[in-house]
Amino acid sequence: MRILFLGDVFGRSGRDAVAKHLPMLKQKYKPDFTIVNGENAAHGFGLLPDMAKDFLSMGIDIITGGNHSFDKNEIIALMSQTDKILRPLNYPKAVPGKGFGLYTSNGKTLLVINAMGRLFMEPFLECPFMVVEEVLKRYPLGGSISAIFVDMHGEATSEKMALAKYFDGKITAVVGTHTHIPTADAHIMKGGTAYLSDAGMCGDYDSVIGLKPETALASFFKKIPKPKNKEPASGEGTVCGVFIESGPNGHATAIEPIRVGPVLMNECRN
Repeated sequence: MRILFLGDVFGRSGRDAVAKHLPMLKQKYKPDFTIVNGENAAHGFGLLPDMAKDFLSMGIDIITGGNHSFDKNEIIALMSQTDKILRPLNYPKAVPGKGFGLYTSNGKTLLVINAMGRLFMEPFLECPFMVVEEVLKRYPLGGSISAIFVDMHGEATSEKMALAKYFDGKITAVVGTHTHIPTADAHIMKGGTAYLSDAGMCGDYDSVIGLKPETALASFFKKIPKPKNKEPASGEGTVCGVFIESGPNGHATAIEPIRVGPVLMNECRN
């Protein structure tokens, strides 16, 4: 199976960059499934229904989330109508939406899990290790499940890597999101699980993790009040993500980081 995953889409710059580069990426990698983290698509905070529909119309199959999944309440109704928009699995059970989904294309079934870390994040969440394990008991890799992809949305690289190590061989790929900075540790673990600590952001990298520097800097100076409305940077965006391929047993056979656009050195070329 061939999986294309794009990291956190931040504001209009990120949305425009995805719209610009996705056709080339799909032509190059010919993915069976395309996944994008969309929790920052709406001005950097949350996801609006029209934006989600735009992503799906572009040929994106699944939209994952994170700690900003519900920053825009308008998305809740659409979440209840489709299984293509996920939120973290380890949110409280009463929270709307789903934390995982099964998707089938050309006779292949992909299990996508959206989990969220607790370290330096939100401690009230359920343990990500335990909730992922419960899903895997129901839908183990192999047999009817061709591949399993986990978007691990978290601050700490140690927590993301620990989850991948714990499930090495039982999951096709664990890819981190949230920090908006692409890491250089893409590799396949001994058991066959592909891993990347953070896919990075789809957005303007002439910024502070997607925000205009002047609005972000204020929060680092105690005497300067934080701006009420943090403004996303509006320059041309770079698309960051990862391509993963798996074999018949569901184990990863290839992992390739993707960076295309200005500012960062490109990893993906036509």
